[in-house]
Amino acid sequence: MADEELNRVIEELCISKAEEFHLIGYEHVTGQEVWECVSEKYKKTGHPELHELVNDILSLKVMKFMNFMTISAYKGTQF
Repeated sequence: MADEELNRVIEELCISKAEEFHLIGYEHVTGQEVWECVSEKYKKTGHPELHELVNDILSLKVMKFMNFMTISAYKGTQF
């Protein structure tokens, strides 16, 4: 899979997860924020295999996402 195609697929997955969060009341979540949350753990270990990446995006829970956003707000991180 080419890098451009891979990036497009990952972006679509993150947008899909953001839309899932919208359905349960978290209307201001973006695909970019989902990606920042998921990719945070890859900063030390590098990018995982594709199946791990897809699993991490699709299995992301609201509580984990909200914890990430809260910590990011305390750190002053902007997306």
